[in-house]
Amino acid sequence: MSCGEPHEKDCSEVLDHLYEYLDREMPAGECAEFQVHLDECSPCLEKYGLEQAVKKLVKRCCGHDDVPSDLRSKVMGRIDLIRAGEAVPEVSVLDQARHEQARREQAAEASGGSDADAAEPAAKTEARTRSARAE
Repeated sequence: MSCGEPHEKDCSEVLDHLYEYLDREMPAGECAEFQVHLDECSPCLEKYGLEQAVKKLVKRCCGHDDVPSDLRSKVMGRIDLIRAGEAVPEVSVLDQARHEQARREQAAEASGGSDADAAEPAAKTEARTRSARAE
């Protein structure tokens, strides 16, 4: 995409890095360049506004679900592996979490826990899995 006007930073480059800007993951110097571009370029500013609105909507509608701490630590572990340039296991984090949940449920059943006690966490895990797939 290009608005046809000359800019120091090309529109396609701005749009390629828009989420880094939105998420405040961009160095301050680059943020200033992005802001200058957005001030000069109405198509990019419009796209920024749309993406900002979507992000706020997602946060409002989906930002209240607690993420299981073990899932969070596994995801963060994978991010650390990727940043370090190491090999990432082929098994998806969700599949791994499901497998571990099933193992915990079996252990609970074997130790005398009721089926109802095990079914509730399993239902929550399944609901989270469906929600994650939908995203």
